[in-house]
Amino acid sequence: MMMNLFSIFDPTTNIMNFSLNWFSSLLGLLLLPLYFWMIPNRMLIFWHSIFFFLHKEFKMLSGPSSFNGSTLIFISLFSFILFNNFLGLLSYVFTSSSHMTMTLSLALPLWMTFMIYGWLNNTQHMLAHMIPQSTPTLLMSFMVIIESISILIRPGTLAIRLMANMIAGHLLITLMSNTGMFLTNLLLMMLLLSQILLLILESAVTVIQAYVFSILSTLYSNEVN
Repeated sequence: MMMNLFSIFDPTTNIMNFSLNWFSSLLGLLLLPLYFWMIPNRMLIFWHSIFFFLHKEFKMLSGPSSFNGSTLIFISLFSFILFNNFLGLLSYVFTSSSHMTMTLSLALPLWMTFMIYGWLNNTQHMLAHMIPQSTPTLLMSFMVIIESISILIRPGTLAIRLMANMIAGHLLITLMSNTGMFLTNLLLMMLLLSQILLLILESAVTVIQAYVFSILSTLYSNEVN
């Protein structure tokens, strides 16, 4: 294990040189059998209401030119990230969404697919998108460079945003808990209260980050159509 503050995020549990911590990403599949129940339960109705809301939101952002069923990709992406983020709030569960290995593996293929599709099918639109409207003639060359850089860093910003937000709260909770043994009873109670409030904040961050990741992916896909 790495001897630094980030060693708690090091996936070291392994058998036959394969990290078993990454299997925590598949725990969300345990909820799939609920869809095969003959009589829907409250959990299934709750998830259906979330999926319908996300479908309307993504369909509105994608525009009328989007393909039928394209929102299922982003709904699945939202669900996968949300499951992993919430699992990271549990004790002794590895947070896979706090690693660039996971976040970049989600962002880079999506971005690459959008770029390949856009440049092959809508080349003129992609070229026109490099220069915003009413741009002065002297600034056109600079705008092309700036737009190219902003497009190239999109998968990195998606991956780093998710990783940084997930790792920051976990690291702060860990640092606060390490000081508990040196505090008095009164300060210890205040520490526990602050950690509970921070855990509630982290629960909101897990939902927000999954939503932001899927929303930005939807907006990026809309730009190539």
